[in-house]
Amino acid sequence: MVYILTIACIFTADLLIKNRVEKTEKIGKTRKIFGGRLLLRRHHNKGFVLNKGSGRQWLVAACSLVLVLLCTVCFVVSLGNRGNTLLRTGLAFLLGGAYSNTYDRLKRRYVVDYISFPVKWKRFSDIIFNLSDFCIAAGAFLCCLAEIVNI
Repeated sequence: MVYILTIACIFTADLLIKNRVEKTEKIGKTRKIFGGRLLLRRHHNKGFVLNKGSGRQWLVAACSLVLVLLCTVCFVVSLGNRGNTLLRTGLAFLLGGAYSNTYDRLKRRYVVDYISFPVKWKRFSDIIFNLSDFCIAAGAFLCCLAEIVNI
């Protein structure tokens, strides 16, 4: 039950933030938050990572949906096994973020990104993320770690 709640919380929190950003922030404008440690920027990502595939939104959405379904099956199968809490936690984080981004791709036809970092390396400072992206990365890391630990 904790895993389902984790998925729901990530999905809901990111959706609420995305809706707020869509209503209050203008595309192309940057605002410093948390004492300048983060930058708030509204961006519409019509593709995958770094807008790759933006010209084929239907394909990006279809791939996203297929991958989410495969991860969901893995998650459901993992629920029947004792132990491996780390794997289920990773899958919960990954799915919470993936559901949110896939929902955006299907509903809005783009993913709302809104967080970037004010670093000196321009290539990295130009990248804009959302909460789901961080959860997907953290979930993937935990899944990999779970596999390494179980070897």
